[in-house]
This record gives sequence, C-alpha cells and structure tokens, in this order.
Amino acid sequence: MPSNNRKLVPEARQALDNMKYEVANQVGVNLKQGYNGDLTAKEAGYIGGYMVKKMIEQAQRQMAGK
Repeated sequence: MPSNNRKLVPEARQALDNMKYEVANQVGVNLKQGYNGDLTAKEAGYIGGYMVKKMIEQAQRQMAGK
C-alpha cells in the first residue's frame, strides 16, 4: 500500500519537526532524533493529536485576524 505521507508544503518540514519535539517535551514524552520505535501508540498519538490541535488553533487565529 503506497504511503500518502508527503508534505504539501515541503518548506514546512523543519517547522513541523520543531513543533513535534516541542510538543513531545510539553507532554513529557522522551522523543529523540532518529528512530523512535520504542514509543507506545498512545504516546505517538498524543504527540500527533496535540500538534493538530495547535495547528487548528493557529489557523483559527489567522482567520480571525489576530
């Protein structure tokens, strides 16, 4: 099954990586550079979910003109 995990805006890769490590630090998950196969699905989902929440909040602020 082909992966559809490509970035629509490749220039955003570094910003997304920075956000991932920032969120992991905030929620207390030990995320390291490179392979993180030792994370539980719960931990990985928590990081991803919180990232989405932050991105939605940011988009809402931009749409509101703030």
